[in-house]
Amino acid sequence: MDQVKIGKFIAECRKRVNLTQAQLAEKLNITDRAVSKWETGRAMPDSSIMLELCSILKINVADLLCGEVVTVEDYKEKYEEALLLMVKEKERSDRYLLMIEWIIGILSVLVLLIPAIVASYVPFEREWVRVLVAISGFLPCFVGFFFALRIEQIAGYYECGVCGHKYVPSYKAISFAMHIGRTRYMKCPRCQKRSWQKKVITKE
Repeated sequence: MDQVKIGKFIAECRKRVNLTQAQLAEKLNITDRAVSKWETGRAMPDSSIMLELCSILKINVADLLCGEVVTVEDYKEKYEEALLLMVKEKERSDRYLLMIEWIIGILSVLVLLIPAIVASYVPFEREWVRVLVAISGFLPCFVGFFFALRIEQIAGYYECGVCGHKYVPSYKAISFAMHIGRTRYMKCPRCQKRSWQKKVITKE
């Protein structure tokens, strides 16, 4: 997805409807800085405001995602191309998130272990200080694992070992499932059978 091309297209459409960045931002209840980021290709409009943005700019979503006005003849081809680019962008983003999950997991373990090691080997005058140091890593470790698990839930899909269905499970299902690495024992929402399900990036 060519964000620079899309940004230039947004700027052209905004000027065509006689709106400043500030006026467009006000209509969308966002900051003009966000609009500036779109138009310079540094960010994309959030999906939650795309329809409203298109309505204001008098274009459709296919036009926005392609960065140009799509003719009726080219509509299907351009639409499919835009969808393919969005899928590829999601896959790239999911891979990045799963890498972040590993980093968070490792840091969380370190945050838990380091205070415990310090409490074991460093002399303290008062015993309660030693205990406090030893348990000080539990809360940040818990928070870290919470975010790591949340990333694992939303990034990519889980593939049922029975019917092959790929889906995004609930946070509750992820939390209470037995697991080996990123392979979890869960119930498939389609076939309703439990199996060991692998984490996959693509849905195809």
